[in-house]
Amino acid sequence: MSTDFGGMEDLLQDFLTEASELLSEVDNKLVELEKRPNDKNLLNDIFRGFHTIKGGAGFLNVDAMVRLCHRTENLFDKLRTLELVLTPEIMDTIMAATGVVRDMFGALAKGALPTNAPEELIAALDAVLEGRPLETVIAHVAPIVAAAPSTVSTASGPDWDELYNALLGKENAPSAAAIAPTTNDTQHGSATMEQAISDPMSSLKPAPVVAKPTAVVAAPQQQQQQQVAAAPQEATIRIDTVRLDQVLNLSGEIGLTKNRLTTLRTDIMAGKMDSNTLKAMDEAISQLDLLVGDLQNAVMKTRMQPIGRLFQKYPRLARDLARQLGKDVELVISGEETELDKTMLEDLNDPLVHLVRNAVDHGIETMEDRKTSGKPAKAIVELSATQVGDHILISITDDGRGMRPDVIRKKAVEKGLIDVETANSLDDKQSLQLIFMPGFSTKDQVSSVSGRGVGMDVVKTNIQRLNGRIDIQSIVGEGSRFTISLPLTLAILPVLVVRVCDQPFAVPLAMVREIIPIRHEQIQEVSGRATIVVRDEILSVRSLASLLGWEEVQIPQFGVLMQSAEHSFILAVDSFIGRDDVVIKPLQNIRPKGVAGATLSGDGSVVLVLDMEDLLGAADADNSAIRTSRFLEKTS
Repeated sequence: MSTDFGGMEDLLQDFLTEASELLSEVDNKLVELEKRPNDKNLLNDIFRGFHTIKGGAGFLNVDAMVRLCHRTENLFDKLRTLELVLTPEIMDTIMAATGVVRDMFGALAKGALPTNAPEELIAALDAVLEGRPLETVIAHVAPIVAAAPSTVSTASGPDWDELYNALLGKENAPSAAAIAPTTNDTQHGSATMEQAISDPMSSLKPAPVVAKPTAVVAAPQQQQQQQVAAAPQEATIRIDTVRLDQVLNLSGEIGLTKNRLTTLRTDIMAGKMDSNTLKAMDEAISQLDLLVGDLQNAVMKTRMQPIGRLFQKYPRLARDLARQLGKDVELVISGEETELDKTMLEDLNDPLVHLVRNAVDHGIETMEDRKTSGKPAKAIVELSATQVGDHILISITDDGRGMRPDVIRKKAVEKGLIDVETANSLDDKQSLQLIFMPGFSTKDQVSSVSGRGVGMDVVKTNIQRLNGRIDIQSIVGEGSRFTISLPLTLAILPVLVVRVCDQPFAVPLAMVREIIPIRHEQIQEVSGRATIVVRDEILSVRSLASLLGWEEVQIPQFGVLMQSAEHSFILAVDSFIGRDDVVIKPLQNIRPKGVAGATLSGDGSVVLVLDMEDLLGAADADNSAIRTSRFLEKTS
């Protein structure tokens, strides 16, 4: 039921923002409390956190939340005074209470007063407080993550001429609806792997550890999913006032430079063209260029947020899943202070949820298997972030069983994803990449956590949407590491602008290793593909015109040596325009394969920014070897 908060909507929003962060901190400290149950400082912090939430709820007259927080607060007080001893069952009850509080936050965010906590939860809390045996193990765990990631919708193939007509507004251009992409069915277009899951929305039910018969109480999963799916992305951001002051100062300096340019323009229009005036104009333009660059950097910094705000969601996620699976797993987090663009943080949540749960569910062996192999019963999953140059590296590492490339190849063949000949031609690194194929799974049985063949291709797709890449390293018996490489921000992208068939295109500079001339006498044919040997490395030559589906009007003279997670190749182009830092604009209702977005060049012309991974995948699926053979015919 919707309600009016008496004109306190702004206070309600502030409460939800601060209380949600506070509750996430409480969840993480509860995970730590299981390791150190006698840590009074930790208990005091948890107690204060719940007391603050209760105080805010009381100010807003959210009685249901106040009553639940008060009971849980009393439980913490008894733990502090040693009247109670923390057990797994008591911790499950506490976690269920924090989950219900989070559900109440969701109701408030929709403008409705939350209903009372489930009677079974209240009964369990009362039983603990009164020292009675806990007859009910609460299995309600509120959703911690956003809705499951969706695959990127793409058209069946790029039609570049139509796209340019649409962008330029030419006559007979296809309508947006005519070339709008079709949405992929995630049930058929998603994948998992030896460390994969099915759906991050599946409820996590801690495994009951009791000596008496128990009744499991769980909130309806459908209701949980509806609440999570309806949660909008946060539209606000917290900014340090120092950064805002920097933006304000730079804006003032740009205003002064603008006034100087206006004065010089008036002088020039009046015919004053002496060397001093022209020199002053050049100096003012140079000053403006520097100030605009500094302002861009300052504005970008206002969007940067510590990645710890995202990481803080995962300790409880790992704890709950480990309890459900009967494993002992500790999630170790480092690099929380590393900053990343806020919009990227939101889009990273789903891929990281998949990878963390994969590590706990499939990467980590059972405690019996770990003891048999000589490993400690407690497994370690590490989640770290660090800045390297203009990129952020996020790693998820486990000390589990690792992945066997031979098993992955075998499973891919069994599921019909690749043929035997292709499987035999793959090395171990390439075999690990098979886990990103739609429909891949090594699970023979479907569980509530994984095995349906959805997940990992969605992870890769979402990472690529952020102009990033994901790499895998795995050693059988020792563990696996997934490394995500992302640009610091999506707002500005360094690119190399090339020209093909008199049209400019931009490719991400992060993929460019070097530029080389193409000497056609060095081109050799290997398995029907044009190749060039560069420093003892055999690299295929891919014509950009052929990848776009265009007929080549001239023999390419230059090659861009490109490096990505899965491909090393030479991109043959007609000429170069140069390096640039561009602002990518999305194409509304138009998403052909191989296009990340569009930008404008200095002369005002439209330049498409290419998604090389997507473009190569589309070309390979369309038998680009035939097009490459045409390139060979022209060079022979």
